[in-house]
Amino acid sequence: MLTKARKMFYRARGYYAGNLNGEPFRLDPYHSKFWRKASAGNWEPETFAVLDKFLSPDCDYLDIGAWVGPTVLYGARKARHVWCFEPDPTAYRHLAWNLDLNDIENVSAFGVALSDQFGVARMASVRGEPGDSTSSLLHDGAHGSDALTIAWDQFEAVNDLSGVSLVKMDIEGAEFFVLPTILPWLKKARPALYLSLHSPLLAEEERSRRTSEILSGLSFYSNFKDAFGNPLDYAETLEAQALEQFQTILVSD
Repeated sequence: MLTKARKMFYRARGYYAGNLNGEPFRLDPYHSKFWRKASAGNWEPETFAVLDKFLSPDCDYLDIGAWVGPTVLYGARKARHVWCFEPDPTAYRHLAWNLDLNDIENVSAFGVALSDQFGVARMASVRGEPGDSTSSLLHDGAHGSDALTIAWDQFEAVNDLSGVSLVKMDIEGAEFFVLPTILPWLKKARPALYLSLHSPLLAEEERSRRTSEILSGLSFYSNFKDAFGNPLDYAETLEAQALEQFQTILVSD
């Protein structure tokens, strides 16, 4: 009853008063359980540490897979400008709401999916709930929705990305066909890349090959670490046990 009453209060007020890594924000009341966890410091402190390390007022940030905006909101306080993508219409609606609640004006938020081509693709969440954090172009269930997709070269051609110091990519398995299209720009611009690998979502017989292709494509970076900044070995990342888990890697120069 108390939890239900709290939710009703937050929704009546119009926001949840919380913080992200110590930064105060007004946050949408429909994700109050998540915001409460984040405000207590129990959601990915390692991710905030990466944002702190690579973002600054004279650099830009690219967030691919923004969900309702925890990393976008925090990144907007640290970076000069933020570009972000969130194709799930329910999540995007809350992302836009969170930006508006905090009067954030240095974010360009796109309700489209980066893909390997321009078009329309079906996407759905693993759990079947619109707007949750597992929506992916790899899933096309009947409960899903259509998403407009654009190719990386279309986005790059109309934006000055020369100041991007960090790219975060967390797109629930779509990285296996999206990231290869971005590699030429990454090799040229050399921003740090904070990448969530979703190898378990691939067919078992494809996991090793496709994950190896991703890692090989990133071999021009000199530093290969886990989310906590510990050095990683490519071979260890490709071990069978590792491929059964969701892994996050950080590559930089």
